[in-house]
This record gives sequence, structure tokens and C-alpha cells, in this order.
Amino acid sequence: MAMLSSPVMLIQAIPPVTRYFTAATVVGSSVYAWLQWKGIDLHPAYLLLVPGSSIFYPWTFVTSALVEVSIFELLTTLLLVPASLRYLERLWGSIETLKFIVVCVGVSNIIAFAMNWIEFIATSNADLFLYGMEYRGQMALQIAVLVAFTQLIPEHQVQVLGVFKARVKSMPMAMLTLSTVLCLLGFQCPWIIIQFGWFVSWIYLRFYKKNSGDSVGGTDSYGDRSETFSLISWFPPFMHGPLSILGNFVYHYANRFHLIPATVDIENAGYVPVPGGARAEAERRRALALKALDQRLAAGSGASSPVPGPSQSPRPPVLAKSAESSTSSSSSSPATVSRGHDRQNSKNVSEVDLGDTGKPKTESR
Repeated sequence: MAMLSSPVMLIQAIPPVTRYFTAATVVGSSVYAWLQWKGIDLHPAYLLLVPGSSIFYPWTFVTSALVEVSIFELLTTLLLVPASLRYLERLWGSIETLKFIVVCVGVSNIIAFAMNWIEFIATSNADLFLYGMEYRGQMALQIAVLVAFTQLIPEHQVQVLGVFKARVKSMPMAMLTLSTVLCLLGFQCPWIIIQFGWFVSWIYLRFYKKNSGDSVGGTDSYGDRSETFSLISWFPPFMHGPLSILGNFVYHYANRFHLIPATVDIENAGYVPVPGGARAEAERRRALALKALDQRLAAGSGASSPVPGPSQSPRPPVLAKSAESSTSSSSSSPATVSRGHDRQNSKNVSEVDLGDTGKPKTESR
């Protein structure tokens, strides 16, 4: 009985959104494969996103992600997505995970749909750009969960098939590079959806995702405004300058027209908008603390070892010579000590010491 109940208990242990979404993916892909095998002529726009027809079937902007047209794509999806969604759902909750799926898949498909129509207007090639491309599958969601992991566990190391090792933060850009190369080679559909999925997931996690655990003064915080999750952190240093200018320009006007949620200042009880959330505030405080510590260390080292100015000159070691003479005379006979002491006194009177003022002064004992 325990052996029979264990699969049921294992399925029940999976969070609900992950469980139902995985089941829907298996069912949708199986139905599509069965229709193809039976040769049933079902219009693909009912299941897949076809730019020329899907405007009349709006549900395909989301449900097309539930259809994988090949066994290799289905196995890749089942290997990566359910385990990732299970981790995110336990961390975020079911509602936020469902919103993340719908936004990343739906908005990415909308962008792909609009791009194909722009290409059709520019080239008048409807057979290629309106009816020759069918977007499906979960490539956008796959890179979206990698972006989420980059935000949560960027330094975690992943081992693929026991051979390849990579850090989580390097995997989205590797997948994005593969997508760019394949698009340049002419495989726009469905590989370009990876680029849209990366950008949409970053924008959502950066500005719009509700952080239920970070409430400041009774006000919910949104997004992750930390420097480690900024746009320029995804690119090499030589691109930081132009991207910073472009990003600041877009952010300024998006904030001006209230297109993104405003965050609140922790130190002012949530009344002053600032460009950062709880994580950004923690990083800012840590940076200020490190700066103050560096200043204190620099001030302490400067006070402990002062450097003499150019007008100052080192004092001649008169006292040291006197001490040496006194030490050597103490080992002589009494008569010799007395004569040596008189000679030492006369020597000390005749020697002069140049002080800090530059005037000669007589050393006396």
C-alpha cells in the first residue's frame, strides 16, 4: 500500500501551479502530436501563435506555450521548467508564480506578433512573416526562470549531464547568445522568442513583481532595484556607458509618466520615492559603511606616521652621544670617571643644537 501511495503523495507534494501547468503542457503536446499522427486538418492557429491568424484567436498568446511540437522540445521543457517553477512557487507563492508565467509568455508572444507584422509591412511578404512562422513552446519561460535564478542565486553552480559546469548568472546570456546566432542564420521562429523572454522577465522582476515580504510603513515594495540586477550588469564593461545613458533616459520618462511602481525610502517611513527597494537600500548602507571605514583607516594611518615638512630637519643625536659617553665612563676607575665627567660637561656646553626655529641654542645638563 505504501508503494502504491507514494506516487500520489509525490504528486500532491508539488505546488499547485507547477503541478497543473506541467500537466497542461503534457496534455497539450500530446493532443497536438495525436492530431498530427491522425492527419486531422486542424487549423494551427487554434493551438499555435500564427501572426496572420492569431488576432482572431487571442487565447493562443498564452496557450501556445502548452504545445511542444517535437519530443526533444518536450523533454527539454519537462527537464527544466517544472523543477524551476517548483522552487519559485515555494519562494514566491502560487499567485506570483502564475503571474510570472502569464506575463513572461504572453508579453513575449505579443512582441513577436508585433515584430512579424512590422516585418510584413516593410517587406510585403505575408507568406513568410504572417503565415510562415508558428510560435509555440516554452523557450520564453525557460530563459525567464534562468533570469529569476540569476536574481535569487547568481553564484550557484549548475552541473549539466555531469560534464558541463556553469554558474547560474552566466546561463541566461549563453542562451541569449545562442538565440542571436540562430536568428542571424535565418531561424527567427521560434528562437527570437528567447530574446523577448529575457527582456520581459528582467523588466517584470526589476520593476513590477510585488515583494510581499518587504513591506515598508504598510506600503508594498515592487521589483529589485539593486545594482547587481541592473541592466548593465548583463553586459561587458565597454557597453556600460551607452546602456547607462539609454537606460536612465527610459527610466526617467517611465517614472515621470507613472509607468513603473514607485518605491519608498525606508529611513523616511515610506513617504519619499527613491530609485531602490529594500535590497537596494541594504546595498547603499553597506557601501556607505565601507566608505566610512576606509576614511577612518586612512585618517588613523596618517596620524600615526606624520611626515616631516621640507622646512624641518632632523635633530642631531646629541643626547645619544652623551648617553654613550656616560655609559663608557661608568666602567672606568673613580678618578677617571671624575675627569671624564668634567670633560663631558665642557663638551656639552660647547655643542649647539639647531632646533625647529633654526636658531642655535646651547645644550645644558
